[in-house]
Amino acid sequence: MTLRIGLFGGTFDPPHVGHLVTAVNVRHALNLDLVVLMVANVPWQKNDDRRITAAEHRYAMVAAAVADVPGLQAGRDEIDHGGPSYTADTLATLAQHNPGATLFTIVGDDAAAGFETWERFEEVAERSTLVVVDRPGDPVTLPTRFEWERVEVPRLDVSSTDLRRRFRDGRPSDFLITDPVLDVIKSRDLYRDAQ
Repeated sequence: MTLRIGLFGGTFDPPHVGHLVTAVNVRHALNLDLVVLMVANVPWQKNDDRRITAAEHRYAMVAAAVADVPGLQAGRDEIDHGGPSYTADTLATLAQHNPGATLFTIVGDDAAAGFETWERFEEVAERSTLVVVDRPGDPVTLPTRFEWERVEVPRLDVSSTDLRRRFRDGRPSDFLITDPVLDVIKSRDLYRDAQ
């Protein structure tokens, strides 16, 4: 039986309930065996000037977030590879570790709209089925030369940027981040000086 594996990459700085809701809903909608939340080592498209939390900390948070969620797994291939993280390389690694698997690349609507700016985007389209996560309302306009699977997920207005500010300001993050992720943040003293 052919495995159906979704690749859901991101910085996950920190991972929040919106990430989990997306992964669970896409897994269900497309009947995936597994969704890998792949932690970017050096996210090349993050061109703002904020300091990104160390990859090992972000991986620990994702691993805590998915530990008890069936069909979700934390991925560290990009961390182990080192250097900038490119989806084309990650898909090649996943295919090598899972011969014959059908791969799906899961992206949000903003990332999908800018898909043609990705490094080696043609390879990503060749190696996987492209999946765009739509929020209820107006769907985003996508590059038309590629076929896209659309999966609608509930709109949760949660952002990692806001969460980092909440930690810095001492505002509550209850119900926005799972307790296991909060435990990692507290035990490693993360985000106290977040931007």
